[in-house]
Amino acid sequence: MELRQLEYFVAVADERNFTRAAARVHISQSGVSAQVRQLERELGADLFDRSARTVTLTAAGHAALTHARAALAAAEAVGEAVSEVTGLLRGRLTLGMVVGCTVTPLFDALAAFHREHPGVELALREDHSDRLVADVRSGALDAALVGSATAAPEGLEALTVVSERLVTAVPPDHPLARLRRVTLRDVCAHPIVSMPPGTGVRTVLDRACAARDLRPTVTLQAGAADAVADLAARGLAAAVLSESMAHGHDDRLIVRPIADADAPAYLSVVWRAAHGPAVRALLRHAHSVFPRPPAAP
Repeated sequence: MELRQLEYFVAVADERNFTRAAARVHISQSGVSAQVRQLERELGADLFDRSARTVTLTAAGHAALTHARAALAAAEAVGEAVSEVTGLLRGRLTLGMVVGCTVTPLFDALAAFHREHPGVELALREDHSDRLVADVRSGALDAALVGSATAAPEGLEALTVVSERLVTAVPPDHPLARLRRVTLRDVCAHPIVSMPPGTGVRTVLDRACAARDLRPTVTLQAGAADAVADLAARGLAAAVLSESMAHGHDDRLIVRPIADADAPAYLSVVWRAAHGPAVRALLRHAHSVFPRPPAAP
């Protein structure tokens, strides 16, 4: 059993696809398949169910995955220990970012980190926040920029980037535009366009409505705030977004705070408490580019 076989096994488990896993580890798909098959022969069990388009773990695969991650982490820790002594970081930093992210300071932090530590390979992928949080917890990601309904997802450390209340954004001729004070019940009386389940804004909306026994009619969903605003501007539904998402469109939409949506939506960088020097170095840059946000009212 070799470390590279464990690396390929973990890559396929994370990507749920041999082609994407091969791209991630920079070898051919046939190479990944061959090494995973060799690992399965050594272990005496199939690690993946290959019968469907999406590759899934077998029971043996689930049992092996935690230990494979631990073995790779231990091997990486050897290099990190030497790096801390020599001051030269190497390796790979795998990051996640919420779909549709336009938070350019994050890119500034990544660029500064890359200039300082060119020996560290950076990998970045987009996904919905709930999946990113799960991948940070499991170790598939080192850190991620996510939206959430709490300042720090359970079990993770967090740097809050934005903490904002929910608003509705509608065209000037929409009935909500005529109201001075808009409540959740007012918003729920109309079709809504918002972010999909698994995003921070949607989680805050769903929880606020559930607490008041309201059932919002979300007729349209989009992963990017600009798309949500565009759909609302065309009169298709009332947009529900965070304040900064909506105010970029206040030249064509009337933005009203949702008075009784008390809990803020958070945008945060999250990571595990146990992390290596590369994550610590990235966090130093993240703290420098993200000033501490004011508390939501």
